Amino acid sequence: MNKDYYKILDVEKSATHTDVKKAFRKLAQKYHPDRKTGNEAKFKEVSEAYSVIGNEQKRKEYDSYGKTFGGGQQQGGGFDFSGFQQGGFGGGIDIEDILRGFGGGFGQQQQQVRKGRDISMDIEVSFKDSIFGTQKKVLIAKVSKCSECDGSGGKKGTSMSTCAACNGQGKVHQTQNSFFGAFQTVVECIECVATGKVPKEKCKDCRGAGVRKQEEEITVTIPAGINAGEMIRMGGLGEAVKNGTPGDLYIKVHVTPHELFKRSGVNLVVEVPLKLTDALSGTVYNLTTLEGKRLEVKISPLKKTEETLRVKGYGVPQGSARGDIYLKLSVSLPQKLSSKAKDLVSQLKEHGL
Repeated sequence: MNKDYYKILDVEKSATHTDVKKAFRKLAQKYHPDRKTGNEAKFKEVSEAYSVIGNEQKRKEYDSYGKTFGGGQQQGGGFDFSGFQQGGFGGGIDIEDILRGFGGGFGQQQQQVRKGRDISMDIEVSFKDSIFGTQKKVLIAKVSKCSECDGSGGKKGTSMSTCAACNGQGKVHQTQNSFFGAFQTVVECIECVATGKVPKEKCKDCRGAGVRKQEEEITVTIPAGINAGEMIRMGGLGEAVKNGTPGDLYIKVHVTPHELFKRSGVNLVVEVPLKLTDALSGTVYNLTTLEGKRLEVKISPLKKTEETLRVKGYGVPQGSARGDIYLKLSVSLPQKLSSKAKDLVSQLKEHGL
């Protein structure tokens, strides 16, 4: 029974060569036996389909006759999978090109710049400091460049010699076995860390590693207006690695609550409960801003049980501007009334209040 190669690759018959190639790459990466989602039978099936409709001449034959002539491959005739052992399908189709992205390709790895590990820490700041910004000094223990040898791994004054493990090449060949058979990869030499040179005498502090764990004091700049839970990234202050770039330091900011103010975006909110008499007749509220300025805020008689009053320009800094402070006014009713107070309430009733 003839196979529908277009259906196997999930493409239309009118699909372009680029569309066919994209479809195969997606399915090949999904079913590749070296992957967790791998399925050898499916991988062979999609590879067989692509070996035909991914080749211009064979695709014409397949579209015309439902099979191909030549190359030893016919629809439903037992696909010859041995071509993969040599790194290709035949017909000019490159397996390395199709499966690129599997982590360096087959038989060759791309050299990558060494980078140290990223690290993270938590820091707590006051509500006021989160609004106006501040600087804090913190002590952290991390893998840093060895201060004794300045990261070289060698004793001060020692000379360097050619690495015997890689013969000064900085890289070594390794043979690995995979679904496609044995192939060689080129990896960096771990003895010289890809430099081709090793010190004749190792540093006594780091024992040749070039890095060691130590405590370091750093200054953290807390930007004005930062929110609780936000992260600060300090590039290059993560852990160091020999002959590479250090990782980054990520700092999560925690903000301690304020006894009076709460934050709402660029504005600050203050809950102001008013006595019944102040709500009816009006009053003056003494407000101390976050920076310590004292303000007398006039509160007119309330027309509703809850109202909001804005004090402009004393909120969260935003460049050259600032948010506002909002006073959320509410009436606080007494829990108990004296007999005299009850008489007064009765008089208010007589006046329709």
